[in-house]
Amino acid sequence: MKIATFTLAGERRVGIVDLDRAEIRPFDLTVDQARSGLLAIIDRGMGSLPGTLSPIPLSQVEIEAPIPLPRRNIFCVGKNYYEHAHEFAKSGFDSSAAAGAVPKEPIIFSKLPETVIANHADVIIDPKVSTAIDYEAELAVIIGKPGRGISKDNVQDHIWGYTIVNDVTARDLQGKYSQWLIGKSQDTFCPMGPWAVTRDEVDITTAGIRCYVNQELRQDSRIAQLIFDIPTLISTLSQGITLKAGDIIATGTPAGVGIGFNPPKYLKAGDIVRVEIDGIGVLENRVAEGA
Repeated sequence: MKIATFTLAGERRVGIVDLDRAEIRPFDLTVDQARSGLLAIIDRGMGSLPGTLSPIPLSQVEIEAPIPLPRRNIFCVGKNYYEHAHEFAKSGFDSSAAAGAVPKEPIIFSKLPETVIANHADVIIDPKVSTAIDYEAELAVIIGKPGRGISKDNVQDHIWGYTIVNDVTARDLQGKYSQWLIGKSQDTFCPMGPWAVTRDEVDITTAGIRCYVNQELRQDSRIAQLIFDIPTLISTLSQGITLKAGDIIATGTPAGVGIGFNPPKYLKAGDIVRVEIDGIGVLENRVAEGA
C-alpha cells in the first residue's frame, strides 16, 4: 500500500495512492489529525487504518513529503555499500578512513528534521556556505512499533514501511568539521518521498536503487548489497536507544556519488536529481541557488 501526505485547498491530508487509477483516497481524519502527515497513521498502531473518503484525482493535489517534519533527527548510515565505502575513503572527506575503508560496525549520524522537503521541491544551495554539494540516493526505513534492545529476529515487527530519501551533502563542510551533522543538515538537504509504502509492498531482496543527474545514470545498485542489512541496523540502533514509532532510518548510498568522479561532479543550480527504488517510486528534485 502506498500512502501519501498531500495538500488540497490549503489543507493537509493523508491518503492511499492508486497509481493505476491516478487517484488518491483520503483517510477520514480531522485537519488536526492530518497535520502530522503519515505520523497520524503510524500513531494508530501497526495494522490499524481509518476509513477512507471519496477518491480525488492525483492531478488535483500537491504531494508533500510523507512525514513533512519528523519528530526527531533522521538516523543515517554512512559507508554502507562496499564500492561506495572505497570511493568515499579515497575522497579526502572521510574522517573514518584511518580505521579502514569498509567499517567494522555501522557508522551512524543524523540529519535535522527541518531538512525534509517534498518530491519536486527545490534543493537550495548557497555558494557562500558550500561549493561542493553532493547527492546520495537511499532507502529509508520507517519504524512503526517502538522498541529497545530489538533482536534481529524481531526486526520485522517494528518496521512500518519504507520511503526514498536523497541524503544531500555539503562535502566541504563534512571535511571542514570532521563530522557530518552540519554538512548533512543544511536546509532542504533531505528530499523525501514521493510517498511511503507499507513493508509488504517492497521486496528488499530484489529491489534496485538508481540515481540520475540530468538523465545521466550515476548510481545503480540493489538494496541487497548493503554491508549492514536492515535487521543489523535496527538492532544496533536500539541497543540502549529506544526507537520510536515514526523514526526514520536512511540506510546508506551506493557508489556513484559526485565525489567518486575525477574531477568530482558536484551539483549546481539547474540540475535535476532523480532517485528510483523498485517498489516505491521516483523522487525528483531540482537544484536551485539561494541564500
